[in-house]
Amino acid sequence: MKTLIVGGVAGGASCAARLRRLDEKREIVILERGGYVSFANCGLPYYVGEEIKDGSLLTLQSPESFRDRFRIEVRLHSEVIAVEPETKTVLVRKLPEGIEYREQYDRLVLSPGAKPILPNIPGTECKGVFTLRSIPDSVAIKTYIAEKKPASAVVVGGGYIGLEMAENLKKMGLAVSVVERAAHLLPPLDGDMAADVHRYAKDKGLRLYLGNSLEKIEDAEAGLRLTLSQGTLETELVILAVGVRPDTGFLASSGIHLAPGGSIAVDRHMETNIPGIYAVGDGARIRSFLSGEFAFLPLAGPANKQGRIAADNLCGIPSEYKGTMGSSVLKLFDMTVAATGLNEEAAKKAGFDYHKTYGYFASHAKYYPNASMMSVKVLWDKKSLRILGGQIVGFDGVDKRMDVLATAIRLGGKVTDLAELELCYAPPFGSAKDPLNMIGFIGENVATGKLKQFFPEEVASLPRDGSVTLLDTRTRTEFDRGSIPGFMNIPLDELRENLHLIPAGKPVYVHCHSGFRSYIACRILTGNGYDCYNLAGGWRLYESVMNDRDAVPYLCTRDK
Repeated sequence: MKTLIVGGVAGGASCAARLRRLDEKREIVILERGGYVSFANCGLPYYVGEEIKDGSLLTLQSPESFRDRFRIEVRLHSEVIAVEPETKTVLVRKLPEGIEYREQYDRLVLSPGAKPILPNIPGTECKGVFTLRSIPDSVAIKTYIAEKKPASAVVVGGGYIGLEMAENLKKMGLAVSVVERAAHLLPPLDGDMAADVHRYAKDKGLRLYLGNSLEKIEDAEAGLRLTLSQGTLETELVILAVGVRPDTGFLASSGIHLAPGGSIAVDRHMETNIPGIYAVGDGARIRSFLSGEFAFLPLAGPANKQGRIAADNLCGIPSEYKGTMGSSVLKLFDMTVAATGLNEEAAKKAGFDYHKTYGYFASHAKYYPNASMMSVKVLWDKKSLRILGGQIVGFDGVDKRMDVLATAIRLGGKVTDLAELELCYAPPFGSAKDPLNMIGFIGENVATGKLKQFFPEEVASLPRDGSVTLLDTRTRTEFDRGSIPGFMNIPLDELRENLHLIPAGKPVYVHCHSGFRSYIACRILTGNGYDCYNLAGGWRLYESVMNDRDAVPYLCTRDK
């Protein structure tokens, strides 16, 4: 039995190793177009920025190690240019010679990965314009920086790779701008959670051009001139990080079904419409674990799992891929941004009727030194209480909370289940009531009617005609530093003595800094016969969103 694997990075390499562990006698051949196999492309921005100084550390396996340990043949610089299922052969072009030959197979695994999207605009071929997807890409960028010593750079695309590149270029001393067509950075986040990221990125010296698309690149006296939908920039280095698409053009005449966008249609066993041909990784179409909708989510973790599942099925072991949640995490200087599951846009598109719960919590016990704050948002289904997704922005401890949340979602957890989690606690690591416990308590209060919420996007539409009472329960010092127009200030600890100032029979909309004190105020008011609503996320979230909305984008003619 001979199995060919097209592509030797995450999914393909994982499939090959699992196949050998399950079947000692099978002939396994990996055909890899590039010059490296099983390399960590997620580490490339850090190699460019010299956080990782030894590029060889990015290569997890080599042709020699595959041969010596697994007796797997790896052929580098071998580009598969056609698949011919009727004869069970693939057409291979040997690079750089261009020699073509056919290779026979009994079973075939496609792991072609994805390729960077190049904007359909003039100038992408200019010197100083790069994409980042492979080790040679990173070497080319490093060489350019070493030789040209650019003082400035523009990163086009505000996703994970774009921001990782922006951070590393900034640390190298370049003036860095980020151009993003969408209204906010990081597509997995909602705009309200991205607001904190925007403020922090600007504080670290990144210039953000949001809601702004790149229309043209041309050579200029100082290097490159970028024409945007709003304004122009001049710079010396451009990184295009606008996304990737499945690298599946070679399958056009194969009879293998391709979905819109070019991803390979597979079933839950990772098998294509042609028996004996499987597809894994960034080139394969998968389903969302939560919505069941087809999706394209190019992530390393799912790719490795899919490779393992394909290998199981090739060896007669029934195995299914149950969908991707999109769990992801980003380091941006000292900030950590993490997300899993559905954001609001995706939840609406999938037809969920959902609640959203916010919190602002310390990473560990506040009395222990160096606690930092994190902003947490969780979506959950109103009827079933099932958790649909989460987003966390903060510093210390973000990743471990998101991993717990991702696990709860995978196991079908409800928001109320978070209240019952027994998580590790000691003052340096957490709190007796962990942030996820607190989200569970809030969710439980909402689900049982003890807490009614309103949200920052609803504040502007609240009546200011006296038909409702708008109440700020922060201290007077906090109130004096900034307040929402129309809200009266009665500090929480003075509320009971001042109930006569709050008209009876009218709804009361309350807020504090984070939503905790105002929840206590709501319980006091409810106990005294008032109909009370609490501002989810409090003044902190509202101010962050409004500050972000009101910020004037940078517009300049020279980015230096």
